[in-house]
Amino acid sequence: MKIAVCWKWVSLDAERVADPRWSGVSSADEAALETALSIGQAHGATVEVVCLGPVEADAALRDALAVGADSVRRVDAAPDLDSAVVATALAQHLAGTDLVVCGDASVDRGTGSVPAYLAGELGCSQALGLVRVAVDANAAPADGVTLRVTRRLDGGRREVLDVGLPAVLSVEGSVARLRRAPLAASLATRRLAVPTLPGPHGHPAEAEIHPYRPRTRALRAPVGGSLDRVRQILDVGGGDAHAELVTLDPPAAAARIIDQLREWGYLDAPADPPDAPADAAENS
Repeated sequence: MKIAVCWKWVSLDAERVADPRWSGVSSADEAALETALSIGQAHGATVEVVCLGPVEADAALRDALAVGADSVRRVDAAPDLDSAVVATALAQHLAGTDLVVCGDASVDRGTGSVPAYLAGELGCSQALGLVRVAVDANAAPADGVTLRVTRRLDGGRREVLDVGLPAVLSVEGSVARLRRAPLAASLATRRLAVPTLPGPHGHPAEAEIHPYRPRTRALRAPVGGSLDRVRQILDVGGGDAHAELVTLDPPAAAARIIDQLREWGYLDAPADPPDAPADAAENS
């Protein structure tokens, strides 16, 4: 079984301005590596990390070797290419891979579309936007490896899927926290040469960033007088309700209000008076 982890080297901030403080891989990409290492340990699989980016990404790939990746490769290309171009370039180097794990989104553009394009290029199943990945313990060895995954849906809902291989997964950064590398492994890999593969060259992806604005609500034009509009806003007095103007003295008005509140259900009906004792009736 062969597992590949796809990383993206980020050197731009959210406003697409070069900033060394943003350079590196995202927490989602680190969670993808930890997920792959855990699955690899459970099934004796090899884990390879493939990163598309410039030579500065070599340091992150050496860190991947230090935490347990079996091999690394860097595809030499600009990290701001179009998602379809990136997926095509990565797919050329992932032939024969049983499982590909990616982060769900990068911190620069964050479209999260590369895993979907990659699954299309490889012709395998996909499960994207995952919040949990676990190995199906009930799967028999003859059935192969089955992964039980949980997707995040709109409205706080979740979807549980059983995914067979080959497949492409994308995980959120909260799925797992990348283990720390032993000091000896960090020292042993700090000067290793990273294999470099030629990558695509083209124009950066065009992306316009706009502040989020909620969709406007379509409301009907107000009708009726002020009282009707207040009732519409408060959602009271609708249906067959009607207004009635009466003139009563204060005691009668109070009794009418109480009766109306009882009719609407705001007040309980008056309790029946207790029965008079039998001996009291006889004495009377």
